[in-house]
Amino acid sequence: MEFTIAKSELVRELALTQGVVEKRTTIPILSNVLVEASQDKITLTATDLELGIRSTVSARVKKPGAGTIPAKRLLDFVRLLPEGEVNLKFADNHWVSITSGRSKTRIAGMSRESYPELPAMSDKIADLPAAAISSMIGQTIFSISNEESRFTLNGALLQLKPESVVMVATDGHRLAMVERPVTLGASTTFRALLPRKAMAEVQKLASEAGAEDAVIRFAATDNHLFFQLGDRLLISRKLTGNFPDYERVLPKNHPHFISLAKDEVRGTIERVAQFADERSKAVRMRVDPGEMTIYSSLSETGESEETLAADYDGPKVEIGFNAQYMIDFLRATPESSVTFHFKDSSSAAELRPAAAADAAHAYTYRYIIMPMRI
Repeated sequence: MEFTIAKSELVRELALTQGVVEKRTTIPILSNVLVEASQDKITLTATDLELGIRSTVSARVKKPGAGTIPAKRLLDFVRLLPEGEVNLKFADNHWVSITSGRSKTRIAGMSRESYPELPAMSDKIADLPAAAISSMIGQTIFSISNEESRFTLNGALLQLKPESVVMVATDGHRLAMVERPVTLGASTTFRALLPRKAMAEVQKLASEAGAEDAVIRFAATDNHLFFQLGDRLLISRKLTGNFPDYERVLPKNHPHFISLAKDEVRGTIERVAQFADERSKAVRMRVDPGEMTIYSSLSETGESEETLAADYDGPKVEIGFNAQYMIDFLRATPESSVTFHFKDSSSAAELRPAAAADAAHAYTYRYIIMPMRI
């Protein structure tokens, strides 16, 4: 196999494989990227058996064929080459010769025969707006559980409805739910658990799409989920198990709420949290008529307290929260103001972005956090 390709295009496609290739060396072939050349294009494939990506890019193919080469080493080297064209020639002994200008390099590859086959994409279920899906992932992914024993919480619930797309993630201490209006058709209903790693790669693909109106062609089988965006296809295994009934967790009503400027309250929490316990990251929020006070203290280190003006005339309430949980939401929401809904010191509270001024772009974003005893 031999082909010539622009360095910039090869680097761009190789970079997309880095989040997928297996970093551990338990199965050496999974650290490689599969390169297949035919006609006027090459196809790059990477997988860790749980997640796979396949992308196609134009190239001048002198001799068709297939082979594998270490993905990270190839990318690290090609990145350092000067701009221009790169020629790759795969020998029968699986060594790859790379030529660019006066640079001549050889890298040891492996046989294509031992590379795992990825499943073929099934029939399309829906076309999903890439920008909306990327935004939804950014607003939920931080709420996914890091505990491997809670495998049903190691990803997010993706739910398709005839008129909307819903994504929900929870770690048992907080829950993020976002629903965006998308017309998918009267017969469209679907739900599956999407792994965290797949979510990050879908977000990466969406950011590479460029066009604001880019669309993800979504499909699924009993075991796999497929996300196709142009000449790139991401394949992920589904997470098994039943996701919690999140609708039962969502508070039906809160008797009190405060409107806050997002950047102001975020800055306040970040400063006060410098004096919170490193493990619990607990801070206290006290709401009084006309103001909200956020404070924390470490007996050996110091203490901090800041007061924000607030349009509030309800009863005095004091609640303890994980500061990082609050900051995660405030970083994820694009709106300039948020509302904090609460009942008392022992009940779950809720953060929401301020209502969208343009009803055509309105969406639902609810973030539930459990209180802490301090």
